[in-house]
Amino acid sequence: MAEVVRMPKMSDTMTEGVLAKWHKKVGDKVKSGDLVAEVETDKATMDFESFQEGTILYIGVEEGKAVPVDAIIAILGKEGEDYKSLLLESPAAATPAAPVAAAPAVIVEASPVAAPAAAAPTVTSTSSDTRVKASPLAKKIAQEKGINLNQISGSAENGRITKKDVENFKGGASMPAFVGVEKYTEVPVSQMRKTIAKRLAESLFTAPHFYLKMNIEMSSAMEARKIINDVAPVKISFNDLVLKAVALSLKQHPKVNSSWLGDKIRYNEHVNIGVAVAVEDGLLVPVVRFADGKALSQISTEVKTFVQKAKDKKLQPADWEGSTFTISNLGMFGIDDFTAIINPPDACILAVGGIQEQAVVKNGQVVPGNVMKVTLSCDHRVVDGATGAAFLQTLKQFLEEPMRMLLQSNNI
Repeated sequence: MAEVVRMPKMSDTMTEGVLAKWHKKVGDKVKSGDLVAEVETDKATMDFESFQEGTILYIGVEEGKAVPVDAIIAILGKEGEDYKSLLLESPAAATPAAPVAAAPAVIVEASPVAAPAAAAPTVTSTSSDTRVKASPLAKKIAQEKGINLNQISGSAENGRITKKDVENFKGGASMPAFVGVEKYTEVPVSQMRKTIAKRLAESLFTAPHFYLKMNIEMSSAMEARKIINDVAPVKISFNDLVLKAVALSLKQHPKVNSSWLGDKIRYNEHVNIGVAVAVEDGLLVPVVRFADGKALSQISTEVKTFVQKAKDKKLQPADWEGSTFTISNLGMFGIDDFTAIINPPDACILAVGGIQEQAVVKNGQVVPGNVMKVTLSCDHRVVDGATGAAFLQTLKQFLEEPMRMLLQSNNI
């Protein structure tokens, strides 16, 4: 008996998917476990393997088309079997449509070249000369001489400007008007960008955000990093140090390591830190699990692996689910101060800027320093100002006196 194949739900946030590529066509035989298609989710492009066997009788979605989860994308059955009744019975059947994601970018350009009226949009020029009544020859001569036609009074009927009017004009040449061309490019919104827009809009307009800023003097951390990298099996970055310090601080301040669940608040005893990673289509947040118990070298290796997998679109749902706190670091891009939107269901996110050389006061003396600015965005339904401030104080102590952090770590 023929069976329908539906768009699978490949992540917890997926509501629709783009059928990126079919690996089978109508008439092909399929076995359980065969690669049938590639589906672009809100996080990555993933392989879709068949759990059924039979011959592909029907394909209802063209490559590049987005369809909701559970919509019919194909039908399997015995060769020659009638399947049309399944389409009539199911309201979730997908209707073939023109590709979306695969469509070329549309470039729209306003041009002085005339186009057939039925095929081109109406273009209204903002140049004041085109609103003046003048003969084509008068316009041409005025353009060559750099004369603004608005300065000329026409002698012909209804004030129309002629060639003679332009030639007799004594007002002097003006600077030639710059003629620009308006153009733009439009591309379809990717599944990842749709999800980013939806989740962050919900976060910002649902969770009452407030922000706590702090300056952290990083000179000692810079010296400690040099010493660590002399013996560490992998290169430790400042982001690795921040991540470890955050993990240890969260163990001391569990109220920050929490989630708002509507009718209850979850205080997480484990520390899973999401690390925001910029990719071509947007932002992914893979998770370093149990970060408080991991050595700096383990953290560094995991983060590097996640970054590469994110860029290659190889992250799986298990890589990005389950965070209890998130770090967004733009210091490597030259940003010294910013605020971030909370990544649900976390109650807080830490925005980390770059390290800047500036004067600081130590022991009553103004001396050169290296300052890193951080901003903690908090969900006020869960975290109060004093709670967030206490967390930042602990984080500051760990980074300004890194031996505190290293003594609590198992090894480098």
